[in-house]
Amino acid sequence: MVAAGTGESIPTVWVDADACPQEIKSILFRAAQRSGVQLILVANHPMRVAAGPNIRFIQVEKGFDAADHLIAQRIDRADLLISGDIPLVAEAMEKGAQAISHRGEVFDRQTIRSRLNMRDFYDTLRASGVQSKGPPPLGAAEKQQFANGLDRYLASLK
Repeated sequence: MVAAGTGESIPTVWVDADACPQEIKSILFRAAQRSGVQLILVANHPMRVAAGPNIRFIQVEKGFDAADHLIAQRIDRADLLISGDIPLVAEAMEKGAQAISHRGEVFDRQTIRSRLNMRDFYDTLRASGVQSKGPPPLGAAEKQQFANGLDRYLASLK
């Protein structure tokens, strides 16, 4: 987004909302209301979002990675992405954006390529029939880690 008449980009927090837990969305809504940062949630199914002039929801058509494609197309270097989708994170970081998983992992440019390689490796294992467990339930420590990472990003905007 561009600030009217300034040509400057307004930082936006983009949320890959299809897999984002409600507890994390609640943290994001409170932070957006408190800070005034633009918050845009993107998903391929309807969802409730908090009211606010700086909070938007975009519903994309159902389809493989439709939300990811919209986010990748619109994200800017000043923005923050909330997602655990490693390929989307890598693409956003190539554009200069920052990224945090909904579990609080702050991604960095030095390690995102190795994370992408590991993701591809595990994807190949699953495709060959190797069963793996999903991630554990979201815990209090991860919620706090997420909130801390979000606060650091918001503080960097001032």
